[in-house]
Amino acid sequence: MTDLSHYRNIGIFAHVDAGKTTTTERILKLTGKIHKTGEVHDGAATTDFMEQEQERGITIQSAATTCYWRDHRFNIIDTPGHVDFTVEVYRSLKVLDGGVGVFCGSGGVEPQSETNWRYANESEVARIIFVNKLDRMGADFLRVVGQVKDVLGANPLVMCLPIGIEEDFVGLVDLLTRTAYVWDDSGLPENFEIVDIPADMVDDVEMYREQMIETAVEQDDDLLMAYMEGEEPSMEDIKRCIRKGTIALDFFPTYCGSAFKNKGVQMVLDAVVDYLPCPTDVEPQPLTDEAGEETGNFATVSTDETLKALAFKIMDDRFGALTFVRIYSGVLNKGDTILNSYTGKTERIGRMVEMHADDRNEIDRAQAGDILAIVGMKNVQTGHTLCDPKDPVTLEPMIFPEPVISIAVKPKDKGGSEKMGVAIGKMIAEDPSFRVETDEDSGETILKGMGELHLDIKVDILKRTYGVELDVGQPQVAYRETITLPIEDSYTHKKQSGGSGQFGKIDYRIKPGEPGTGFVFSSSVVGGNVPKEFFPAIEKGFKGMMAEGPLAAYPVLDVEVELYDGGFHAVDSSAVAFEIAAKGAFRQSMPKAGPQIIEPIMKVDVYTPEDHVGDVIGDLNRRRGMIKDQEAGVTGVRIKADVPLSEMFGYIGHLRTMTSGRGQFSMEFSHYMPCPQNISTEVIAAAKELKEAK
Repeated sequence: MTDLSHYRNIGIFAHVDAGKTTTTERILKLTGKIHKTGEVHDGAATTDFMEQEQERGITIQSAATTCYWRDHRFNIIDTPGHVDFTVEVYRSLKVLDGGVGVFCGSGGVEPQSETNWRYANESEVARIIFVNKLDRMGADFLRVVGQVKDVLGANPLVMCLPIGIEEDFVGLVDLLTRTAYVWDDSGLPENFEIVDIPADMVDDVEMYREQMIETAVEQDDDLLMAYMEGEEPSMEDIKRCIRKGTIALDFFPTYCGSAFKNKGVQMVLDAVVDYLPCPTDVEPQPLTDEAGEETGNFATVSTDETLKALAFKIMDDRFGALTFVRIYSGVLNKGDTILNSYTGKTERIGRMVEMHADDRNEIDRAQAGDILAIVGMKNVQTGHTLCDPKDPVTLEPMIFPEPVISIAVKPKDKGGSEKMGVAIGKMIAEDPSFRVETDEDSGETILKGMGELHLDIKVDILKRTYGVELDVGQPQVAYRETITLPIEDSYTHKKQSGGSGQFGKIDYRIKPGEPGTGFVFSSSVVGGNVPKEFFPAIEKGFKGMMAEGPLAAYPVLDVEVELYDGGFHAVDSSAVAFEIAAKGAFRQSMPKAGPQIIEPIMKVDVYTPEDHVGDVIGDLNRRRGMIKDQEAGVTGVRIKADVPLSEMFGYIGHLRTMTSGRGQFSMEFSHYMPCPQNISTEVIAAAKELKEAK
């Protein structure tokens, strides 16, 4: 068995353009994994291997790679920063033990950094922080440290200080060892020399070093007492305390540098080894039952246990379908038969590979703590648990957000339909936040996703990777319907046609539910007027009708139905009769319960230079936005607002025009809100028109 204490499963995550992929490139170069560094802006980065990534200079799907540093094995996942692809970040964090949060030295804590940080908090992933791009104009290490405290509510533990800032940034002082490193202008990471700490920094170095040691020794009462009495702890003790506090998420060791100029990356690698957890240091994954409830058992990280592994990503490439798997316990050998506990089917393991971006090395055996890819698995999807057929278990599943935007697409030629069907099947397996429906009446294919960029990339992949030319419709908003009035009503279903008939009478109350509850059914029938065995049929009848509301046939949300009385016939009543009664009751009562159209509201986070704040706020107000917060930074202002999705199409173009190309924004779904009357009327009219056209 390999020594698991030498394993580090880490992810690199941050806001768009903070330098994650560049940092990953430098790590691969330093660890000897690649010999020529590829640049993101040239479209040559190792982990950005999709054409769309190379063109746009952004990361779309997380890429996995393995490398070694100081005899430790790093399994690294470079995640996307763009909000439309947060599902990639979320599922990567789910299987990692530690992370490196990269922040831009001038941009600081940007909108997407917050979302990713929140995901990492939810997944309880230990992190170190790397403040990158300190050679940039406007870069300020200590300002970013302050933002981490204020905006993220986190506790950064400053481990080094920069020597010089912006174009004068030349090196770093390691606070722990009081060593100053200065790099030359060659851009080579190994070309540094150790110099004396600059005289004007000595006081700062001592002050921050003292703060660091004080924070660290709080992890150990004996060391804390000794330190209070004036005894400085040994280097090993300080490192042990920092490691303990990092794994407990009490603080986050914070480093700085410039990945592009190769300054400071070695310190980050050392910190990964010294402070981030190995697979056995983290809380074991909880096991759940079929309903997703925790059973109280765990997947202990050990090779002596039976196999428990989670498929966290599916990818289709030129070699076939790849299933990325994190093994939590047990051993997996080539040729083993494993059980997919979700489908109940077994599969035989053919080829197993260790990934390096889109290259691979074949392996015959993997064990607890490993991240690997399996080639050619048939029925496995993201979030499925793979386990020993003799010991079926389910790991805590992943929950994915609902899509909020859709577009209709049609292949330009007849032959494209079949190709598109195959391609879309593969794409759905790869990305759980991407959904597809077919409109049976019009024959159109509806693609649903997390935002305009998300769907834009999907259409691009269909065109280039799979050669399907498409006609693309206008983006559509996922409107929903709900009710505003409580109503009490009664419905009787009676049918007599020779032989036994059908009879079901229900008395019920329908009322608006709490936002986000969906559909809630309850029964307060006493005295057996409606026998208990018919309750599920009545619930099924109402629930089945929630897919189409009375106004514009949009799905209905947040409705409570209470069955309080009714009647049955000893011979003619059946589950089917009561289900039909519930459907009729829905049709009868919903139009009377004050139905209304509700629309998705997005949490929008806009960053703009100061001189354009007025224009941006005015524009958001015109888009029916509610300004929530405004925060001035050194390089610009962040404006947070809630804006209806229907008003946000094409926003990036407007924002760039208003801010001379310097504005950025991100948005994610927040909640549903009632539409204004004029918008409702338009939505209902459009739905009616569509119905008539069909």
